[in-house]
Amino acid sequence: MASQLFTPLKIGPVEVPNRIAISPMCMYSADDGSASDFHIQHLSRFGMSGAGLAVMEATAVTREGRISPGCLGLYSQANEDALARVIAIAKKFALPGFKLGIQLCHAGRKASTPYPWDRGAALTPEKGAWQTVAPSPIAFEKDGAAPLELTNAQIEDIINGFGEAAKRAVRAGLDVIEIHAAHGYLIHQFLSPVSNQRTDDWGGSPEKRMRFAVAVAKAVRDSAPSHIALGARINSTDFLDEGLQVEDAIAVAKALRDHGFDYVCVSSGNIVPGGRPALGPGFNVERAARIKRETGLVTRTVGFIAGPKHAEDVVSTGGVDQVALARAFLDDSNWGWHAAEALGHPFTIPPQYQRVKAGSWPGAKETRAFT
Repeated sequence: MASQLFTPLKIGPVEVPNRIAISPMCMYSADDGSASDFHIQHLSRFGMSGAGLAVMEATAVTREGRISPGCLGLYSQANEDALARVIAIAKKFALPGFKLGIQLCHAGRKASTPYPWDRGAALTPEKGAWQTVAPSPIAFEKDGAAPLELTNAQIEDIINGFGEAAKRAVRAGLDVIEIHAAHGYLIHQFLSPVSNQRTDDWGGSPEKRMRFAVAVAKAVRDSAPSHIALGARINSTDFLDEGLQVEDAIAVAKALRDHGFDYVCVSSGNIVPGGRPALGPGFNVERAARIKRETGLVTRTVGFIAGPKHAEDVVSTGGVDQVALARAFLDDSNWGWHAAEALGHPFTIPPQYQRVKAGSWPGAKETRAFT
């Protein structure tokens, strides 16, 4: 039987050669938001990995919106120029049909954090810490510093920042733009009643809590030409009784669809520390399939999907269009090649690497991640 995982997928105006996507993964290797030489090798290897699409890491639309001092940004001309250089090189050596996207983000109350390898040592002003902002002055961590509540003028500035960053992304040469509305970052903070306790037009009812997400979506849609695919990573549940549920995610997805968005990537949790219980492989698939059924949007999902047979099952019988993998590609940058072999699907790898195809050298079986 032919592999569904390796069939093309149309995402709005963009076609990708298969159903494999590489999730955004923070690399903490930027300089004041500007991509570095690290990003050249990081993204270039993904272009040859066998994935049809790679989405670059969460990229801040303002300097204060970065998660850490080392996170990517698209808030300056220097950021745009550095990113354009990286994209040009990554695309030059990519496999045919490969598409590259970016995830635009504002971290809100989860900004100004240390590098993950420095956790336990708070980011101090001497190390570059800055004041965080959020819909409401509620700290993310119990003993953490409270963010400042955003004013109406600041909210409008951030919305404009998303629009300007989208323009920069297009000029830099990207094919897909995704907004980050999940994992406890600013758009999600507005959406969730756990973090948004405003009583003005930006909070209260679900419709008012959704207003910021819709305004961002409109700003991005107005800034991106019609040949760019637009999407959003959304939360299908906060895993809290008082938080967002799948019905809320469906409402958000419908609003994004109605404002010209082409897809959603369905995730969950992280509106509070430890806000995602230990769950098994593919734990978002069922909710993602429901969102697809009720919205008609192209739907991708993520969450402990690591093996090719599991990925194949998700897209062939799980009710979603595309799977996203993260650490699996960090662990095996040729995951797509090996998945094709495991599923018996013909696959062309770069000519420089033809000599490592299965059956072409005696060590192939020992080096394969999957059997």
